[in-house]
Amino acid sequence: MIDFIKNIFRRKFLRRYSSKQPTGFVPLSEIRSVSIVLDAQENGVDDCKEAALTYFKSKGMKVNVYFLDLSKKGEDERQITSLNNTILRKDLNWYGRPALEIIEMISSDGADVLLSLVDNVDFPIAALAGCSGAVFKIGRVQLPGRTFDLVVEDSPSHELGPSDAFKEITRYLETIIQ
Repeated sequence: MIDFIKNIFRRKFLRRYSSKQPTGFVPLSEIRSVSIVLDAQENGVDDCKEAALTYFKSKGMKVNVYFLDLSKKGEDERQITSLNNTILRKDLNWYGRPALEIIEMISSDGADVLLSLVDNVDFPIAALAGCSGAVFKIGRVQLPGRTFDLVVEDSPSHELGPSDAFKEITRYLETIIQ
């Protein structure tokens, strides 16, 4: 019963606050800035962050990296990430929506591309991706409502880590031509 009520509030929020910006494929040459959302709990997230920063900065793009850490770990057990750029469990309201200040921070950073390397369909990712004003949205799993323009999913025989998914995404980005 409570999940039913949560879903009503989630759908209402997405209808009200989702970006009306049309999205689609954008060539690499037209991308000026990228926002990346990483799951702080996933193995290899630090290597993926460094690879993404190196790749996009070598192309002359501005990069913003955000972390999603929904674990129930205490302050002393949590991985070292910038608290300014980390969305914690305590930043979510009762139905799983990140605080409006966080959504505003991510949606107003002016990124042309939103790259979600989070491998789940939890509502915080749906809210961040839906409210983002990015013109090209890339993810690892498709969200309800077909939020992402490009999705790189795990194959049935091989599970991709964040670094592997990033390598596949860059391969696709390199092939998108005007």
